[in-house]
Amino acid sequence: MHLLQAQHHTRRAFLKRSGQLALTGTALPLALNLAAMGEAAAFDATDYKALVCVFLYGGNDYANTVVTYDDPSYNLYSAIRGGGVGQTAGGIALAKADLAATLLNPAVAPVDVLGQARQYALHPSMSGVANLFNTGHAAVQLNVGPLVVPLTRAQYSNSNRALYPRPPQLFSHNDQQSIWQSSSPEGSKVGWGGNIGDLALSGNSNSLFTCMSVTGNAVFLSGDTALQYQVSTTGAIKIRPATDATVYGSSAVRGALNSLIQQTRPQKLENEYNRVTQRAINAEGSVTAALALTPPATVFPTDNFAQQLKMVARLIKGQATLGATRQVFFVSLGGFDLHDNLVGQQSALMGRVSAAMTAFYDATVEMGVANKVTAFTASDFGRTLASNGDGSDHGWGSHHLVVGGAVNGRAFYGTPPPVSVTNTAAPEDQWHVGQGRLLPSTAVDQYAATLAKWFGVADGELTGILPNLGHFGGTGYPVNLGFMP
Repeated sequence: MHLLQAQHHTRRAFLKRSGQLALTGTALPLALNLAAMGEAAAFDATDYKALVCVFLYGGNDYANTVVTYDDPSYNLYSAIRGGGVGQTAGGIALAKADLAATLLNPAVAPVDVLGQARQYALHPSMSGVANLFNTGHAAVQLNVGPLVVPLTRAQYSNSNRALYPRPPQLFSHNDQQSIWQSSSPEGSKVGWGGNIGDLALSGNSNSLFTCMSVTGNAVFLSGDTALQYQVSTTGAIKIRPATDATVYGSSAVRGALNSLIQQTRPQKLENEYNRVTQRAINAEGSVTAALALTPPATVFPTDNFAQQLKMVARLIKGQATLGATRQVFFVSLGGFDLHDNLVGQQSALMGRVSAAMTAFYDATVEMGVANKVTAFTASDFGRTLASNGDGSDHGWGSHHLVVGGAVNGRAFYGTPPPVSVTNTAAPEDQWHVGQGRLLPSTAVDQYAATLAKWFGVADGELTGILPNLGHFGGTGYPVNLGFMP
């Protein structure tokens, strides 16, 4: 099964979009580009659940996010990154004394491939998420990244790409962003969040609000039938001037315009254009009505990323008004391509991530849906453990966070990678491909499958959503990673 293969879905009865409608859609503004929603097959949901993908654009540095803390490992990390206690000039290691407040205390210590118990702390600016972890509401998935098949370092180095395929365009931002979100390189039109949405459409009385983005277009939310509905941090994207109170100061002109752009027409394409326009106006009205509910009292930071998550919280509170029992959301934060000034810039970024995700979790508790909402991080790739002098370069595997009331928290999942950048046959050097670029020991498909199963996707539907999942499931590569019930 090749990474670029067509993705097939089971238990579905999709309505095909007509060529005329597709043609019409390409000519419409974004808010009007609402193609007809087909009927998904059985995905019977009587309760509410939501997945929230938090994408960190640019490739977040894993080693300074989930930081090795036990003395032997920390000493290696400090030596490799050129810093540590006292921070040598140009070093990118974090001082151990600064990590004490964000030390993670799992119920069971993670054990690496050498049989050594390990300790970790989060970045010093992530005290909020560290507290969520230590109180059982967050988990860490170690060393996860795109894989087509399970790979050892020897297999990665083997020239037989047919037998040991790699994800294409490794270390390329655009391609790896797309592969994380869709299992295919840049140009992919379907993502696994959208594919999950495909299955959930028929369970929502208004299928348009199944997949929602608060950060612009993302392939993650595009399904074979499900399309993402985009909102801003202030609300629905309006069709103006049709939704204004007046046009040129006149309510009569507004009424006439609304009639013209929504009335039935004899010409098929023109009529379809007006029908989609009417649906877009109605959708904006539904979102506005949902957001009119009293918002959660939880105080969010004022930066744009936090406001994205605040909007998700408000939409979740209004899910009954939106007619949704299953929803997939997408938010994002950029700026993680830190070849330079890693220590200085990542601190602010991780502080924003932690504060926003903590406030979001608190809002779900306030609304009584903490067990129904799971947020998880993703990023282009991890970065090199080795320093380039003032930062780190493009990598592969990374560590990620899962937050929510249903999460089997206060735990690490996956195998801790030893701290090393050398290339020998020693066991500690088998889980990187040079410079401490982690060779993933867990595939994105496994990570996604674990989230999808909690959401309600049946075992038989998983490979239709995640095309490479069929290559996993053997020893050391479980389909369900265990961080969700």
